[in-house]
Amino acid sequence: MRPDHSFIVDRVAAQHCAELLGPTTPSVAELAPSLALLSGRLALAFAGGLARLSGTEEPSVRPDAPRTLLASQLGHEAPDLASYAVLAIGPERHQVLLTCAADPVFRLVDRAFGGRGVVPKPLPQSFPLSAELLVQRLEQTLAAALQEALGGALAATPLQRDTRLSQIAPFTPDETVFELAMTVEEPGCEPWVLSLTFPQATLAALFAGRERKLPKLSTPHSPDPMSEPYASLPITLNATVVDMMVPFTRLAALQVGDVIPVAIARQVPLKAGERTIAVGSIGEFEDRVAIQINTAF
Repeated sequence: MRPDHSFIVDRVAAQHCAELLGPTTPSVAELAPSLALLSGRLALAFAGGLARLSGTEEPSVRPDAPRTLLASQLGHEAPDLASYAVLAIGPERHQVLLTCAADPVFRLVDRAFGGRGVVPKPLPQSFPLSAELLVQRLEQTLAAALQEALGGALAATPLQRDTRLSQIAPFTPDETVFELAMTVEEPGCEPWVLSLTFPQATLAALFAGRERKLPKLSTPHSPDPMSEPYASLPITLNATVVDMMVPFTRLAALQVGDVIPVAIARQVPLKAGERTIAVGSIGEFEDRVAIQINTAF
Protein backbone atom coordinates (compact mmCIF):
# COMPACT_ATOMS: atom_id res chain seq x y z
CA MET A 1 0.00 0.00 0.00
CA ARG A 2 1.44 3.31 -1.04
CA PRO A 3 1.74 5.88 1.74
CA ASP A 4 -0.35 9.06 1.60
CA HIS A 5 1.41 12.17 0.41
CA SER A 6 0.43 15.68 1.51
CA PHE A 7 0.94 18.49 -0.94
CA ILE A 8 1.17 22.19 -0.02
CA VAL A 9 0.19 24.33 -2.94
CA ASP A 10 0.88 28.10 -2.93
CA ARG A 11 -2.21 30.17 -3.67
CA VAL A 12 -1.86 32.02 -6.93
CA ALA A 13 -2.66 35.70 -6.67
CA ALA A 14 -5.71 36.68 -8.67
CA GLN A 15 -4.98 38.52 -11.86
CA HIS A 16 -7.53 40.57 -13.73
CA CYS A 17 -7.71 41.36 -17.38
CA ALA A 18 -7.44 45.08 -18.14
CA GLU A 19 -10.07 44.73 -20.85
CA LEU A 20 -12.55 43.43 -18.28
CA LEU A 21 -11.78 46.12 -15.73
CA GLY A 22 -12.28 48.90 -18.26
CA PRO A 23 -10.27 52.11 -18.69
CA THR A 24 -8.97 53.89 -15.60
CA THR A 25 -9.54 57.32 -17.17
CA PRO A 26 -13.20 58.32 -17.73
CA SER A 27 -14.17 58.46 -21.37
CA VAL A 28 -15.28 61.56 -23.23
CA ALA A 29 -18.91 60.46 -22.96
CA GLU A 30 -18.56 60.02 -19.19
CA LEU A 31 -16.94 63.41 -18.65
CA ALA A 32 -19.32 65.48 -20.78
CA PRO A 33 -22.30 65.39 -18.33
CA SER A 34 -20.07 66.42 -15.42
CA LEU A 35 -18.65 69.30 -17.43
CA ALA A 36 -22.14 70.43 -18.41
CA LEU A 37 -23.12 70.45 -14.72
CA LEU A 38 -19.97 72.38 -13.84
CA SER A 39 -20.65 74.92 -16.59
CA GLY A 40 -24.02 75.88 -15.10
CA ARG A 41 -22.54 76.44 -11.66
CA LEU A 42 -19.57 78.30 -13.07
CA ALA A 43 -21.86 80.66 -15.01
CA LEU A 44 -23.77 81.57 -11.83
CA ALA A 45 -20.62 82.15 -9.81
CA PHE A 46 -18.96 84.15 -12.61
CA ALA A 47 -22.01 86.42 -13.00
CA GLY A 48 -21.79 87.34 -9.32
CA GLY A 49 -18.06 87.95 -9.61
CA LEU A 50 -18.52 90.27 -12.60
CA ALA A 51 -21.12 92.28 -10.69
CA ARG A 52 -18.67 92.78 -7.81
CA LEU A 53 -15.90 93.62 -10.27
CA SER A 54 -17.82 96.31 -12.15
CA GLY A 55 -20.07 97.52 -9.32
CA THR A 56 -23.13 97.17 -11.55
CA GLU A 57 -26.09 94.83 -11.73
CA GLU A 58 -25.36 91.14 -12.18
CA PRO A 59 -25.06 90.33 -15.90
CA SER A 60 -26.49 87.28 -17.64
CA VAL A 61 -23.87 84.57 -18.23
CA ARG A 62 -24.98 81.81 -20.58
CA PRO A 63 -22.78 78.71 -20.93
CA ASP A 64 -22.69 77.03 -24.33
CA ALA A 65 -22.64 73.26 -24.75
CA PRO A 66 -19.11 71.90 -24.11
CA ARG A 67 -17.13 71.24 -27.28
CA THR A 68 -14.71 68.32 -27.63
CA LEU A 69 -11.70 68.78 -29.92
CA LEU A 70 -7.99 68.16 -30.28
CA ALA A 71 -5.60 70.72 -28.83
CA SER A 72 -4.10 71.24 -32.28
CA GLN A 73 -7.41 72.78 -33.41
CA LEU A 74 -7.05 75.55 -30.83
CA GLY A 75 -3.96 76.83 -32.58
CA HIS A 76 -5.68 76.86 -35.96
CA GLU A 77 -8.65 78.83 -34.55
CA ALA A 78 -6.58 81.28 -32.49
CA PRO A 79 -7.26 84.98 -33.33
CA ASP A 80 -4.44 87.41 -34.12
CA LEU A 81 -4.70 89.08 -30.72
CA ALA A 82 -6.19 87.52 -27.59
CA SER A 83 -5.39 86.94 -23.95
CA TYR A 84 -4.42 83.38 -23.06
CA ALA A 85 -3.95 82.48 -19.41
CA VAL A 86 -3.15 79.16 -17.76
CA LEU A 87 -4.86 78.51 -14.42
CA ALA A 88 -3.70 75.86 -11.95
CA ILE A 89 -6.34 74.00 -9.93
CA GLY A 90 -5.64 72.39 -6.58
CA PRO A 91 -2.34 71.26 -5.05
CA GLU A 92 -1.68 69.02 -8.06
CA ARG A 93 -1.87 72.18 -10.23
CA HIS A 94 -4.12 70.73 -12.92
CA GLN A 95 -4.01 73.16 -15.83
CA VAL A 96 -6.90 74.94 -17.51
CA LEU A 97 -6.68 77.47 -20.35
CA LEU A 98 -8.64 80.74 -20.18
CA THR A 99 -9.13 82.53 -23.51
CA CYS A 100 -10.52 86.04 -24.03
CA ALA A 101 -10.43 87.67 -27.48
CA ALA A 102 -9.19 91.23 -27.96
CA ASP A 103 -12.55 92.79 -28.88
CA PRO A 104 -14.27 92.27 -25.51
CA VAL A 105 -11.10 93.31 -23.66
CA PHE A 106 -10.95 96.70 -25.43
CA ARG A 107 -14.72 97.08 -25.11
CA LEU A 108 -14.53 96.57 -21.33
CA VAL A 109 -11.57 98.94 -21.01
CA ASP A 110 -13.46 101.67 -22.91
CA ARG A 111 -16.47 101.22 -20.63
CA ALA A 112 -14.26 101.33 -17.52
CA PHE A 113 -13.12 104.82 -18.60
CA GLY A 114 -16.68 106.07 -19.16
CA GLY A 115 -17.05 105.16 -22.82
CA ARG A 116 -19.76 103.14 -24.54
CA GLY A 117 -17.61 100.11 -25.25
CA VAL A 118 -15.95 101.16 -28.52
CA VAL A 119 -13.36 98.81 -30.02
CA PRO A 120 -10.42 100.51 -31.80
CA LYS A 121 -10.15 99.81 -35.51
CA PRO A 122 -7.77 98.44 -36.56
CA LEU A 123 -6.81 96.51 -33.46
CA PRO A 124 -3.34 97.25 -32.06
CA GLN A 125 -0.61 94.63 -32.16
CA SER A 126 -0.53 94.27 -28.38
CA PHE A 127 -2.54 95.14 -25.27
CA PRO A 128 -1.83 98.48 -23.53
CA LEU A 129 -1.27 98.53 -19.79
CA SER A 130 -4.92 99.37 -19.09
CA ALA A 131 -6.02 96.25 -20.97
CA GLU A 132 -3.42 94.11 -19.20
CA LEU A 133 -4.73 95.24 -15.82
CA LEU A 134 -8.33 94.51 -16.81
CA VAL A 135 -7.38 91.05 -18.11
CA GLN A 136 -5.63 90.34 -14.81
CA ARG A 137 -8.78 91.22 -12.86
CA LEU A 138 -10.87 89.06 -15.19
CA GLU A 139 -8.53 86.13 -14.54
CA GLN A 140 -8.84 86.57 -10.78
CA THR A 141 -12.63 86.82 -11.02
CA LEU A 142 -12.90 83.70 -13.18
CA ALA A 143 -10.47 81.78 -10.93
CA ALA A 144 -12.58 82.60 -7.86
CA ALA A 145 -15.76 81.57 -9.70
CA LEU A 146 -14.18 78.29 -10.78
CA GLN A 147 -13.13 77.53 -7.21
CA GLU A 148 -16.68 78.24 -6.00
CA ALA A 149 -18.20 76.09 -8.75
CA LEU A 150 -15.95 73.18 -7.72
CA GLY A 151 -17.17 73.37 -4.14
CA GLY A 152 -14.59 75.75 -2.67
CA ALA A 153 -12.00 73.13 -1.73
CA LEU A 154 -9.76 73.42 -4.82
CA ALA A 155 -8.20 76.83 -5.34
CA ALA A 156 -7.61 78.08 -8.88
CA THR A 157 -4.65 80.41 -9.38
CA PRO A 158 -3.26 82.08 -12.55
CA LEU A 159 0.10 80.68 -13.65
CA GLN A 160 1.09 82.47 -16.86
CA ARG A 161 -0.37 84.70 -19.56
CA ASP A 162 0.48 85.65 -23.13
CA THR A 163 -1.15 87.09 -26.22
CA ARG A 164 0.02 84.15 -28.34
CA LEU A 165 -1.09 80.62 -27.63
CA SER A 166 2.12 79.18 -29.06
CA GLN A 167 4.15 80.88 -26.33
CA ILE A 168 2.19 79.08 -23.60
CA ALA A 169 1.58 75.69 -25.29
CA PRO A 170 -0.41 74.25 -22.37
CA PHE A 171 -1.39 71.03 -24.20
CA THR A 172 0.19 68.57 -26.57
CA PRO A 173 -1.24 68.81 -30.12
CA ASP A 174 -2.88 65.34 -30.03
CA GLU A 175 -4.43 65.85 -26.57
CA THR A 176 -8.23 65.71 -26.23
CA VAL A 177 -9.58 68.90 -24.69
CA PHE A 178 -13.03 70.21 -23.72
CA GLU A 179 -13.83 73.84 -24.52
CA LEU A 180 -16.48 75.61 -22.48
CA ALA A 181 -17.57 79.00 -23.86
CA MET A 182 -19.60 81.47 -21.80
CA THR A 183 -21.52 84.39 -23.31
CA VAL A 184 -21.89 87.47 -21.10
CA GLU A 185 -24.86 89.74 -21.80
CA GLU A 186 -25.31 93.16 -20.16
CA PRO A 187 -28.02 95.79 -20.81
CA GLY A 188 -26.99 98.27 -23.50
CA CYS A 189 -23.82 96.38 -24.42
CA GLU A 190 -22.87 93.87 -27.06
CA PRO A 191 -22.52 90.29 -25.78
CA TRP A 192 -18.96 89.07 -25.30
CA VAL A 193 -17.47 85.61 -24.91
CA LEU A 194 -14.65 83.99 -23.00
CA SER A 195 -13.83 80.30 -22.81
CA LEU A 196 -12.20 77.72 -20.56
CA THR A 197 -10.43 74.72 -22.08
CA PHE A 198 -9.95 71.63 -19.93
CA PRO A 199 -7.67 68.75 -20.96
CA GLN A 200 -9.18 65.31 -20.46
CA ALA A 201 -6.67 64.50 -17.72
CA THR A 202 -7.71 67.56 -15.70
CA LEU A 203 -11.41 66.70 -15.86
CA ALA A 204 -10.68 63.08 -14.98
CA ALA A 205 -8.81 64.22 -11.87
CA LEU A 206 -11.49 66.74 -10.86
CA PHE A 207 -14.43 64.38 -11.37
CA ALA A 208 -12.78 61.07 -10.46
CA GLY A 209 -15.32 58.85 -8.69
CA ARG A 210 -17.96 61.58 -8.55
CA GLU A 211 -19.33 62.02 -12.04
CA ARG A 212 -22.59 63.99 -11.88
CA LYS A 213 -21.91 64.54 -8.15
CA LEU A 214 -20.16 67.87 -7.98
CA PRO A 215 -20.19 69.53 -4.54
CA LYS A 216 -23.13 71.78 -3.91
CA LEU A 217 -22.51 75.48 -4.12
CA SER A 218 -22.31 77.12 -0.74
CA THR A 219 -25.57 78.66 0.38
CA PRO A 220 -25.29 82.44 0.07
CA HIS A 221 -25.33 84.24 3.39
CA SER A 222 -27.82 86.96 4.18
CA PRO A 223 -26.33 90.43 3.68
CA ASP A 224 -24.83 91.81 6.90
CA PRO A 225 -25.77 95.51 7.29
CA MET A 226 -22.76 96.00 9.58
CA SER A 227 -20.24 94.96 6.92
CA GLU A 228 -19.10 96.65 3.72
CA PRO A 229 -20.35 97.79 1.32
CA TYR A 230 -23.59 98.18 3.31
CA ALA A 231 -22.05 99.68 6.45
CA SER A 232 -21.06 102.98 4.78
CA LEU A 233 -24.12 103.27 2.53
CA PRO A 234 -25.91 106.59 3.28
CA ILE A 235 -29.64 106.26 4.00
CA THR A 236 -32.01 109.24 4.14
CA LEU A 237 -34.40 109.18 7.12
CA ASN A 238 -37.55 111.31 7.39
CA ALA A 239 -39.28 112.21 10.66
CA THR A 240 -42.80 113.63 10.33
CA VAL A 241 -43.09 115.97 13.31
CA VAL A 242 -46.22 117.83 12.19
CA ASP A 243 -48.93 116.64 9.82
CA MET A 244 -51.84 119.06 9.62
CA MET A 245 -54.56 120.30 7.27
CA VAL A 246 -55.09 124.03 6.60
CA PRO A 247 -58.00 125.42 4.54
CA PHE A 248 -56.93 127.10 1.34
CA THR A 249 -58.62 130.38 2.38
CA ARG A 250 -56.55 130.41 5.60
CA LEU A 251 -53.40 129.56 3.67
CA ALA A 252 -54.02 132.36 1.15
CA ALA A 253 -54.55 134.88 3.95
CA LEU A 254 -51.28 134.16 5.75
CA GLN A 255 -49.16 137.21 6.54
CA VAL A 256 -45.86 137.82 8.23
CA GLY A 257 -46.32 137.56 12.00
CA ASP A 258 -49.31 135.20 11.90
CA VAL A 259 -49.15 132.29 14.33
CA ILE A 260 -50.44 128.84 13.45
CA PRO A 261 -50.93 126.62 16.47
CA VAL A 262 -49.76 123.04 15.88
CA ALA A 263 -50.02 119.88 17.89
CA ILE A 264 -46.89 117.73 17.91
CA ALA A 265 -47.72 114.05 17.96
CA ARG A 266 -46.59 112.03 20.91
CA GLN A 267 -45.37 109.28 18.58
CA VAL A 268 -43.27 110.48 15.61
CA PRO A 269 -42.72 107.97 12.79
CA LEU A 270 -39.18 107.62 11.43
CA LYS A 271 -39.16 106.50 7.79
CA ALA A 272 -36.58 105.21 5.28
CA GLY A 273 -38.25 105.89 1.97
CA GLU A 274 -41.85 104.75 2.33
CA ARG A 275 -41.12 102.26 5.09
CA THR A 276 -41.50 103.13 8.79
CA ILE A 277 -38.50 101.70 10.62
CA ALA A 278 -39.08 103.19 14.10
CA VAL A 279 -41.37 105.36 16.23
CA GLY A 280 -40.15 107.86 18.82
CA SER A 281 -40.98 110.95 20.81
CA ILE A 282 -39.70 114.50 20.35
CA GLY A 283 -37.08 115.67 22.83
CA GLU A 284 -33.84 117.61 23.09
CA PHE A 285 -30.22 116.52 22.95
CA GLU A 286 -27.25 118.92 23.21
CA ASP A 287 -29.44 121.95 22.37
CA ARG A 288 -30.84 120.25 19.31
CA VAL A 289 -34.25 118.78 18.58
CA ALA A 290 -34.00 115.01 18.80
CA ILE A 291 -36.12 111.89 18.60
CA GLN A 292 -35.93 109.24 21.29
CA ILE A 293 -36.70 105.85 19.77
CA ASN A 294 -39.48 104.08 21.60
CA THR A 295 -40.17 101.27 19.13
CA ALA A 296 -38.01 99.86 16.33
CA PHE A 297 -39.34 97.48 13.68
